[in-house]
Amino acid sequence: MDATDALLRLLHAAGNAGWLRDTLQSRGSSGQEPGGRAARAVDLLLAAPVSDWLAAGAPIGAREAAFSPEADALVHRVRIWLQADPEHRVVGWSDADYPSLLRDIANPPTALFVHGQVERLWWPQIAIVGSRAPTPAGRERAARWARAFADAGYVVTSGLAAGVDAAAHAATLEAPGTIAVTATGPDQCFPAAHRRLQRDVARHGAVVTEHPPGTQARPEQFPSRNRIIAGLSLATVVIEAAQRSGALITARLAAETGREVFALPGAPENLKARGCHRLIRDGATLADDPAQVLESLSAGTSEAIGRLRSALHSRPDSTPLEAGPPMEAEGERVWRVLGPEGAGFDELLQRSGLTTATLAPILLSMELDGRLTQQHGVYLPRGSAPPTRAGQQRRR
Repeated sequence: MDATDALLRLLHAAGNAGWLRDTLQSRGSSGQEPGGRAARAVDLLLAAPVSDWLAAGAPIGAREAAFSPEADALVHRVRIWLQADPEHRVVGWSDADYPSLLRDIANPPTALFVHGQVERLWWPQIAIVGSRAPTPAGRERAARWARAFADAGYVVTSGLAAGVDAAAHAATLEAPGTIAVTATGPDQCFPAAHRRLQRDVARHGAVVTEHPPGTQARPEQFPSRNRIIAGLSLATVVIEAAQRSGALITARLAAETGREVFALPGAPENLKARGCHRLIRDGATLADDPAQVLESLSAGTSEAIGRLRSALHSRPDSTPLEAGPPMEAEGERVWRVLGPEGAGFDELLQRSGLTTATLAPILLSMELDGRLTQQHGVYLPRGSAPPTRAGQQRRR
């Protein structure tokens, strides 16, 4: 039994129970080599006697549930999904790829099912959320603001819902990709009409969920999904929202985690703007231009940026960096091959010889340190001219 099978059995037995995360963390930080921590943590717990489970806070019968026929079926179902595509991943709480910012929320998921580029989870993100039935102006703003954030190097994160979510995703598929957090299993799509959009998001960015393959949409899973959107993001921007809106839940959860919340004002007679007005009255920052959000983040007013930078430098990597040059040397290698005209992510992979899991956090760290910028998917030394249309076409 490998670490993924063991993790899935633990998930079936405990779900997102806090005792499971605490136990995995304690068993995975006992001085073992970085590359083996995740596997050893889940293996140690799964093999532990019932008394250890009960001492950790597990309910009676949890250990038996981990070896039940239902757990066998879950493992089989996920294995089929993993084998269907090399970009299908299970990222557990103890894994190096688990995003650091998400750990800070009140009830982080014990595992994530990811379709797409898992390294995107570590990139700086701005959430755009809002009404499922926005006004035409609201839909246009969602797309325009999303493009502005993407051009500044941020990944736009949303929930794949109709309206504002879909507009934000569609506007940022390629630069530098977008993240969709769903309330279903990764093999399902809700709403069904967004199946093509979901595939495009996975191709250029990532589709993320806490629910295993086969999980259908249920009403209670959508508010739960919103905590992941807020937890992955440095800031949440609400475009349009009525008084009773899931976007307000996302905004509240973001504020409770200490992230910045921005709301766009609207006309008093616009019912879709009343939720935004309520957020502003409750302390959200009024924003009428995407530059205001970007300036707030770049000025360092978000403590989350500092936490993200610290996490990158201390990040345990499942592909041990100890076997090669230290991270600073890897960064200098990237800087040397970047060139004055810049390069796309795939070009840098080829030139540097690094893996995706190693290159992505290095680029993010260099962006946060101000050494380079990203425009339309091209990484440029800070102060260079923007990429030309011919250069962009050549990179595609």
